[in-house]
Amino acid sequence: MTTENSVGAAPDATMDWQAINWRQVHQNVRRLQIRIVKATQEGRWGKVKALQHLLTRSFSGRALAVRRVMENQGKRTPGVDGVVWDSPKKKIEAVLTLRQRGYQTLPLRRIYILKNNGKDRRPLSIPMVHSYCTSIQ
Repeated sequence: MTTENSVGAAPDATMDWQAINWRQVHQNVRRLQIRIVKATQEGRWGKVKALQHLLTRSFSGRALAVRRVMENQGKRTPGVDGVVWDSPKKKIEAVLTLRQRGYQTLPLRRIYILKNNGKDRRPLSIPMVHSYCTSIQ
């Protein structure tokens, strides 16, 4: 009996954000996380590194990362690059362009917002979505 498993396989570039099976994505990520914890407890550091490599480069790991970023309270706030992933097309392109190499961090946008008392201001740092995604507008 064979089962289809999309943990490490590269998805088709024509994939749709709404077509993602989020239950399967969560299961894949959770299973890899459990394997990482077990390998850590056993002191198998080579296995830990290999599993972390698999998780960070898997479609499931990247899709879940983008989904978590886009479901937080600041999802409509653009970073210093002005990019907001507000459409399904932009989200799936972000998943497909996330990669380990070639990424450089950029400075945070520092703004000051009013506190509850209406007089004082507190600092707020807004990170960029990522630096090589400016063409996804």
